[in-house]
Amino acid sequence: MTVLKSLALAALTALAATTAQAYDGEQYVVCNLNPDGDNFLALRTCGASSCDMTMKLGPGTFVITMEPYSDNGWRQVIIQRTIQDWSYSGPSGWVYDKYICEVRY
Repeated sequence: MTVLKSLALAALTALAATTAQAYDGEQYVVCNLNPDGDNFLALRTCGASSCDMTMKLGPGTFVITMEPYSDNGWRQVIIQRTIQDWSYSGPSGWVYDKYICEVRY
C-alpha cells in the first residue's frame, strides 16, 4: 500500500469515527413586532409568506428552532407552552426570522 493510500485510509477512518451531533434547538422569543400594526408573527406551513398561516404568535411567545440557520429568512420552529417547556410537543411551523430573538441566559 502506498503512503498516499495509507494516509487517505487513515483520514477516512478518523472521519467515520467522529460522531455527528444532532441539533437540539435553541430558544428564541417573538420580538420586534409593530404594536401599532398587526402585533403578531404568523406561524406558517412552509417557509414563504404565500404559505398558509396556522397560528398567530404574540410578543413574548417562546419557540425552539429546528435548524441552526435560517433558510432565506425563514426558521422552522416548535412553539413552547412555557419558557421551561422542552418537550418538543407544541405546534410547529415556519416563522420569518426577523421577528424572533435568541434567548440568552
